[in-house]
Amino acid sequence: MLYILSGEDDFSLTQSLEDIKREIGDQLSLGSNITAFDGQQVTSGQLKIAGETAPFLMGRRLIIIKGLLERFEVGGRTGRRPRTSSNRSTSSTIPHQVTGSARESKQPSDEYTLWADVITRLPQTTVLILIAGKIASSNPLLKQLADKAAVKTFPLMGEGRLRQWVLKRVTEEGGAISPEAANLLVRLVGSNLWIMAGEISKLVLFTAGRCIEADDVQMVVSYAQPTNVFTMVDAIVEFKVELAEQLLEQLMQKGAHPAYLLTMLSRQVRMIVRARELRNQGKSPTEIQSKLGLVEFALRKTLEQAGRYSLARLKEVYNQLLETDLAIKTGKYDGELALNILVAELCQRGKINQARRQPAVQHA
Repeated sequence: MLYILSGEDDFSLTQSLEDIKREIGDQLSLGSNITAFDGQQVTSGQLKIAGETAPFLMGRRLIIIKGLLERFEVGGRTGRRPRTSSNRSTSSTIPHQVTGSARESKQPSDEYTLWADVITRLPQTTVLILIAGKIASSNPLLKQLADKAAVKTFPLMGEGRLRQWVLKRVTEEGGAISPEAANLLVRLVGSNLWIMAGEISKLVLFTAGRCIEADDVQMVVSYAQPTNVFTMVDAIVEFKVELAEQLLEQLMQKGAHPAYLLTMLSRQVRMIVRARELRNQGKSPTEIQSKLGLVEFALRKTLEQAGRYSLARLKEVYNQLLETDLAIKTGKYDGELALNILVAELCQRGKINQARRQPAVQHA
């Protein structure tokens, strides 16, 4: 049996993988009959040997290969030096992983035909699962195997589907959530279901049987408070001193510690600079999200800010943040006073520098 699981929704893909394992048989017995390969390094010969090995004390052997299909993407990694140990086993239940240090150095242009031949000739006792990220329908190996496999795709959910997923997940955990709270949760967390599942679990525990409301989301969800940090960064960079001071006061009234706020401000400015650099290198939003480790909402805000602000202004803000951190740590100012001074100085200094850059008015 052959399965092809692909897509960017790693949470749903992993759930599907676990479902397949349960269908195959007893998990304890299956543990000694699972082999995982790194698809960027494995050879067709290694797959053939593993697939023809008789299962131990049960009827099926399971082989999981992650990343093989990507080798045949247009502009993919076929023929390049294989990646090293960054690829680990697909699941915590996989006992070991085999790497292909002896991968063929010269690959024929129709290597996918060789792979398709090996895969389709595996014995009935072997279940093979190919796992991939987002792949094109034109992928030559996929086209060779599609009519011989159970193909399942897991794209990232749009807001409508994600909202339905949130409602279903909350119900499964024994809770209830208002439409307003569900909408807010979707906006804050985005389509990363691993993070979303964790936030839902926290909310269900926090509300202890009552309906989850928008105020609960604002109080509990990890990304609620940083949304005001995004706004405060905007206000500081745009010299809006009154708005920045107001946001600062609101955050501290809600219990945010000055050291935490300073860390969040510094981190966000650093993220904006890194996002600018990655975008200038031609990286896609998905690649930037992966490298920065941001949830969807935070990525959108960071890319938006990266497009609005000059590098010179961002560096000016970041250097002042570092100076404020030093002033707090050396005891020159307490945290709250230091942040208020920071906001006032950044906005005032920015206005002065902006005025200096303005061309002189020519008088008659």
